[in-house]
Amino acid sequence: MTSAIGLVFPGQGSQSVGMGKTLVDTHPSLQAVYNEASSVLGYDVAALCFEGPAERLNLTEFTQPALLVSSVAALRALDLRKAKPIAVAGHSLGEYSALVAAGGLAYRDAVSIVQKRGRYMSEAVAPGTGLVAALLGLSADMVRDVCREASPVGVVQAANFNSPGQIVIAGEKPAVERAIVLAKEKGCKKAIPLPVSVPVHTPLMQTAADRLAQDLAAIRWSDLSSPLINNAEAKRIEKAGEIQPSLVRQLPSSVLWEDSIKAMASMGVKHFIEVGPGTVLAGLIKRIVPEAVTLNVYDPKSLDATQTALEAAT
Repeated sequence: MTSAIGLVFPGQGSQSVGMGKTLVDTHPSLQAVYNEASSVLGYDVAALCFEGPAERLNLTEFTQPALLVSSVAALRALDLRKAKPIAVAGHSLGEYSALVAAGGLAYRDAVSIVQKRGRYMSEAVAPGTGLVAALLGLSADMVRDVCREASPVGVVQAANFNSPGQIVIAGEKPAVERAIVLAKEKGCKKAIPLPVSVPVHTPLMQTAADRLAQDLAAIRWSDLSSPLINNAEAKRIEKAGEIQPSLVRQLPSSVLWEDSIKAMASMGVKHFIEVGPGTVLAGLIKRIVPEAVTLNVYDPKSLDATQTALEAAT
């Protein structure tokens, strides 16, 4: 098994008040991960993650660092000395956690840049003008058709190709609402508006991407110890010079999550470890690659189960 591991990292939507607390209670050395982030950001990151309030934690500018820090803490808790991953990937924001895991991005730089990313995203679109919705039961081509047909009303595109039959669309509110009507006409089983006001992974994020590009250009990148399968093209990235342009493309581009997981499986990944809060990605992976084994690290119990599975295979 140790030659068949892939690490995946969650994105926005997986946050919850209390995330990471039991891991830190059980492994006090992980507090240092939160303390370092607090020194970068100027506020108590552990208090925000462990105690909330939810209203602040759910603001994009705070959500993004909180999730990254919680994911890195979970990663530090995991002993991978005998189990180098074949590849890593992260869902949207999670791509930054994956880059930290693969040694391409220094942790302090990651904390700082995702705070700016969250701020730029929230400032790119006026509050209340965007809408995000999950469409269940349509093919990728059908969703693309729906978005194209709704586009005269405004900007709308497939934001996340999450798994077969689960695709998230985003854009300007009237256009997304029109797309939902069209999707139902084409047999969409369910259209679920999501509690996300920022239409990420659409052209509406281009201004945020342009601002982010300037900050990314100032970061020192390193070659990766394990290849990253990126969001924008579901392609393998290993060299330092490839990282920055990929992250700039990521914001206005669709997240090709289904293709990314298929790419990891084709590289030989059989055991996917979701590192960080929640179990959303494990559920998607089982729908994409049903034969895959999924493991999680988000609390002491899941850490112990994953560690036991790793040790049994070495």
